[in-house]
Amino acid sequence: MSRQNYVFTSESVSEGHPDKVCDRISDAVLDAFLTEDPHSRVACETFATTDRVVIGGEVRGPGAVIERVEEIARECVKDIGYEQDGFHWANLKVDSYLHAQSADIAQGVDASGNKDEGAGDQGIMFGYAVDETPELMPAPILYAHAMLRRLAEVRKNGTEPKLGPDAKSQLSIRYEGGKPVGVTSLVLSTQHIDPALSSADVRAIVEPHIRDVLPEGWLTAETEWHVNPTGKFVIGGPDGDAGLTGRKIIVDTYGGAAPHGGGAFSGKDPTKVDRSAAYAARYLAKNVVAAGLATRCTLQLSYAIGVAKPLSIYVDTHGTGMVDEAAIERAVAQAMDLTPRGIRTHLGLNKPIYQRTAAYGHFGRAPEADGGFSWEKTDLAEVLKKSV
Repeated sequence: MSRQNYVFTSESVSEGHPDKVCDRISDAVLDAFLTEDPHSRVACETFATTDRVVIGGEVRGPGAVIERVEEIARECVKDIGYEQDGFHWANLKVDSYLHAQSADIAQGVDASGNKDEGAGDQGIMFGYAVDETPELMPAPILYAHAMLRRLAEVRKNGTEPKLGPDAKSQLSIRYEGGKPVGVTSLVLSTQHIDPALSSADVRAIVEPHIRDVLPEGWLTAETEWHVNPTGKFVIGGPDGDAGLTGRKIIVDTYGGAAPHGGGAFSGKDPTKVDRSAAYAARYLAKNVVAAGLATRCTLQLSYAIGVAKPLSIYVDTHGTGMVDEAAIERAVAQAMDLTPRGIRTHLGLNKPIYQRTAAYGHFGRAPEADGGFSWEKTDLAEVLKKSV
């Protein structure tokens, strides 16, 4: 039996964190290609440091987008809010080294004759869901994201103009009887514009917003607060620490509460199963829990480059399953075509919906009318229930 009483910790980072700036730019380039051609192939990486952004990778799509890469990068940095010495959207230097996709990769992935589109790479992908929150996400990562998203909102709408774009959060949550009941410690480091602000001043700014997004009663007199524990945090973003696409994969997924296959998401078009199959695995795991087949579910998929069908489907319900796990594995395989083409079709992934995923998590978000976060739907729950 799994532990019922424990403390678990997850962290999040804001959209202004150096790595997230890079994720945002990579996904914005991807969205630009998909807007012009839904079948574009993109593998875009970004590096950022003091007053410089470097973009590289391989693409197959409209050449006009490549000509707009510098503009796209500046728009992202401007929207995030960087207008500081050392990293300003108008002054930074942008270098682009995007080039054509390798013909060797293309021949393995493209459909031809009787061959369906193959996976864009080998790899393992995990999906996870648990019933401890309405979003069927682990509470620590869900609320670590919520804190930073709220601070970004009040920074951008002018409510809290003294806050800067760069921030990190960390929540340690106490579980009793397997359910989250309270916060034992909270860590928040946030950039601030006024260098005269002390840690106590910053706490006074952020505490009302943090209390507003956390469940009532979770913050108590015993909760430890660590707000800007190192003191002043004025120099932030890529000027303070270099950033790179794909370095926050645990923040992007389940905060360490579930396995991760190791592949990053941002900058990759949905033929890359690192991204699309991870979304499919989350979708299936969430629907298993939504169907009442388990209260907790981990689902693994595996692929080989150039091969359409998954090599394996593995389900673990951690002792919470209402039916045998092998039956769930058969049910999910019947309910959804898990080839790369099947995943993209089922979830509608050939759309410019990725820039919004670059911060505050790819999972636990509400499905959107234009197809964004389609993998968060629970429309397969009844199908799975009937199947088993």
